[in-house]
Amino acid sequence: MTSTLRRAGGFAAVGTLALAAPELGQAAAAPFAIVALLAAFVVDEGPVFDLFARPQDRRDGRLNGLAGFALAATGLALLSTVPRQSMPIDLFVAAVLVVAYGTVGARVVERVDTATNPGRTTAGFALVAFFAALSGQLAVGWTLGTLPALPAAVFLAAAGALVAALLRSILYERDDPLVMLSVGLLLWLFDAIGVDAALTEVGAALVGTVALGYLSYRTGTASVPGMVTGVLLALLTLVFGGVGWFAVLIAFFGIGGLSAKYRYEEKRSRGVAEDNEGARGSGNVLGNAAVALVAVIGFAASGSMPMEGELFRFAFTGSLAAAMSDTLSSEIGVLFDNPRLITTLRRVDPGTDGGITWQGYIIGIVGAAVVSGVAVGVFAFGSPRLAAIVVVVGGVTGMTVDSVLGATLEGGRVGNQTVNFLGTLAGAVASAALAALLL
Repeated sequence: MTSTLRRAGGFAAVGTLALAAPELGQAAAAPFAIVALLAAFVVDEGPVFDLFARPQDRRDGRLNGLAGFALAATGLALLSTVPRQSMPIDLFVAAVLVVAYGTVGARVVERVDTATNPGRTTAGFALVAFFAALSGQLAVGWTLGTLPALPAAVFLAAAGALVAALLRSILYERDDPLVMLSVGLLLWLFDAIGVDAALTEVGAALVGTVALGYLSYRTGTASVPGMVTGVLLALLTLVFGGVGWFAVLIAFFGIGGLSAKYRYEEKRSRGVAEDNEGARGSGNVLGNAAVALVAVIGFAASGSMPMEGELFRFAFTGSLAAAMSDTLSSEIGVLFDNPRLITTLRRVDPGTDGGITWQGYIIGIVGAAVVSGVAVGVFAFGSPRLAAIVVVVGGVTGMTVDSVLGATLEGGRVGNQTVNFLGTLAGAVASAALAALLL
């Protein structure tokens, strides 16, 4: 049996074929297409098969993993060589190398770290993937004689490594094609938006967000996927929004994360504690912050859109005010007795979806006010008092919608993350709509 490290090295060697793209031009997809055909229909035994075969490949008698990897690279190569609106070649190369070499980094850590700590494995993947993506962009730029701007190259390499590390932490190794395509398309989007920041700013953003992510993991407020998701969201918020946007985001993550730990043993004894010792996973982080991320990206791209950038700012703060309201009302409200279902006001057991207490509801309003206060402090709103009220109304609206959906839809096909997403969306829409009407 081939070791996982050797197999990762083989995939990395195949991925390195992407570096020939500048010389091959329109034929950049050809090497990967050939590899895919050989893996799918020709190579079914021998040393090459032994090198690349995963356990499922051995059962199937075909190198399906290698074929999928090569086909994904073929698709990205075709996108980078179409005549119009093509993906930049350096981003195609970066996406392939992120997956190919990131896996090598993870396998090296697993070989050295006999305890197989998932945090270290993910860090190894992300670190090697980052340097591989950055080197790939610079190599392509050197070959073509047009070196990319270093701040943009560093940011795109970091974003690609984090996206890949996140997907790999929640998917299987056989899902490499999905990871590669997702990284390539997202890097294309980020590049189209543009990075208007100096190298020192990008570097500081990267160091700061990684440090905060590590702190959240070490303190138990986030799982490994939750940590990576939080770092990615924070990095995108800093680069596309700025320090003010980041301050609002961190206010939510910091206070919300600590509220899950607040009197945790008492919550557990009452049967209402979060799983995994209260550590937030990727689903929870995305459910609460996905709308905010879209608002940040929309703000960065607002120069080429008919919608005013200021409305994206209110959508961002309104969604996070809703997330903060719901988190505090849930995490602290469950400590009080006699909750009532928001739709009928009948008494229900603590922890029941849609069950609220008046104390929790008041605390939720306070949470929205905290986000509103931070937002007014960091953003230059034309009418600060009215803007503060708009954000609080958005937060309370989102919290209320979340509770109503919890009482009526949650369970079965609709999970908590979906309800959280819809609640934050309601908060964003309410704040943006009120801002458009009143400001």
